[in-house]
Amino acid sequence: MRVVLKVGSNVVARANGRLSIARLAALADEVAALCEAGHQVLIVSSGAVAAGRGRVALPKTVDRVARRQVLSAVGQAILIDTYRTLFDADGMDVGQILVTKHDLSSPEHAATLRQCVEAFFAYGIVPVVNENDTVSVEGLMFTDNDELAGLLARLIGADLLILLSSVDGLCAGDPEAPGAEVVREVRPGDDLSALVRRTTSSQGRGGMGTKLRVAQAAAEGGIAAAIANGARPGIVGALVSGADVPCTRFLPAAR
Repeated sequence: MRVVLKVGSNVVARANGRLSIARLAALADEVAALCEAGHQVLIVSSGAVAAGRGRVALPKTVDRVARRQVLSAVGQAILIDTYRTLFDADGMDVGQILVTKHDLSSPEHAATLRQCVEAFFAYGIVPVVNENDTVSVEGLMFTDNDELAGLLARLIGADLLILLSSVDGLCAGDPEAPGAEVVREVRPGDDLSALVRRTTSSQGRGGMGTKLRVAQAAAEGGIAAAIANGARPGIVGALVSGADVPCTRFLPAAR
């Protein structure tokens, strides 16, 4: 199975911006086990800006765009080095791919990107992808890494798109209310817009609305998708195997 795994900022980093090493180590172990079983996994990882914020204290007077550029550049180095160290412990290599929206809107660039990913897979290297916030032009950025993950899933012909967040999935009510019920299955054509609160995560740009849109678009294109809680132990392997775990699964339309 070919899997695109998107890991959100609230999964990768703590509230103070420092990376959650224990959580990333557990995810690395899961991905390594999947690769050893013959699956191919591409990771789309947020967390660079959060990691940079946890390391660099910039004056409040710094321009908003310059702040994002500096924090993402500093944090991306921390992020990829962490992935390298953790996967090295599992006997695997990772490779960093930083992309901009232009790389996927240009047919020539998209073909080159796809060729790069295929080479990674051929040599058993796990691609770790993030938007290149250092050079991305304001107004021409991806909505967030959920959108990037969805585009990459279509580009490489993925079988499964997993969007890991800090919640178990799309809730039928207020997700912060005790006993909130998770919508377990979404079929092509289901309208769930009334269930989405227009909020974003505390550290990222996205929210449940974007995740829902991306997951439904993937499913309509024949790619199974799931929204799940990245803090749950064994969640990635469970989603790949089809185990019954708390999440929202999006059933794919026939290709």
